[in-house]
Amino acid sequence: MERQTFERLVRVALGTIPEDFRRRLENVDIIVEDWPSQDQLAGHFVDDSHLLLGLYEGVPLTERADYLAILPDRITIFQGSIESICESNEEIVREIRTTVIHEVAHHFGIDDARLEELGV
Repeated sequence: MERQTFERLVRVALGTIPEDFRRRLENVDIIVEDWPSQDQLAGHFVDDSHLLLGLYEGVPLTERADYLAILPDRITIFQGSIESICESNEEIVREIRTTVIHEVAHHFGIDDARLEELGV
């Protein structure tokens, strides 16, 4: 899939998040990369780049005491990783949405265990 199309699908997925939550993403950069870097993999104890579909890097809102002079948090969606596990464009669309919601949830302080309970 072309990068421009993939990035548009990420924006569409973000648009499905309720407005009250989207407003709280004001200092979060959301980017698309082909694959995670070695540092990103090592920092999250992942050996296989195909397994890391997205990554939230920052301080969750639930852990912030002060918001002054904080660099933007970053959510990275890994196009190559997502495409490698999907067999169709429809699956890619679903996985982008799931991954975007998953990483945005981390920004709000929701951990992987709770996301699993919620089915995300």
